[in-house]
Amino acid sequence: MQLTKILGYLGLIAAILVGLGEYFLHYSPSILEHSEDYEFFKFVASEHLTTGHFLAVIGLPFYFAGYIHVYRMLKSGNETLARLVLAIGFVAFAVGGVWIGSRASIGNIVQLKDTIDPSTYQNLLAHYTDHMEILVKALRIIIATLSVVFAIAILKGGTYYKKWMAIFNPIVVLILLVVLGKLLPSVGKHMLPILMNVTHFILFALSLYQLKTISNETH
Repeated sequence: MQLTKILGYLGLIAAILVGLGEYFLHYSPSILEHSEDYEFFKFVASEHLTTGHFLAVIGLPFYFAGYIHVYRMLKSGNETLARLVLAIGFVAFAVGGVWIGSRASIGNIVQLKDTIDPSTYQNLLAHYTDHMEILVKALRIIIATLSVVFAIAILKGGTYYKKWMAIFNPIVVLILLVVLGKLLPSVGKHMLPILMNVTHFILFALSLYQLKTISNETH
């Protein structure tokens, strides 16, 4: 139980550090109005790109600890499904790590736009979109797959989770946050740039809450 708890807190640390990193990398007051062609990076200070890059890179490995926590919470129900969630979670954050590690570089390219030949600049953006931004689309599919397996594992019973936790799988939380961000732009402009991290902060926090509940019931 103690190890599972520590791993859960490491997951929270990941969500906080990578979330702060993404916030530094992406946020400016003009982000919603300049989402096309990465133009929002023009309004991000160059020192924020550097700070955000290293915060995200430092925090990212802790996500793997967070998914080991989830695995340990699930494995008493169905070991195979628990291992599948763990494996997909590792794939998700390996892919996400490659993507987040590229953001400071594309931000720098956007900020150098006026010093680059227009055709060269467009080629750089196209190359980035084809090789890095496509990872975001892949990540959404991976997280959706993970969420289905996570929910099935919980609904089968025998895990440390109450069955209502199946509703709070990552893709459902993510969609709800997107809707909230669209309905409340004043909140959305701060939350949408770090959406996956907010999603996982909620996931790990609820998971730790359920672990605490289980611990209290057994004492």
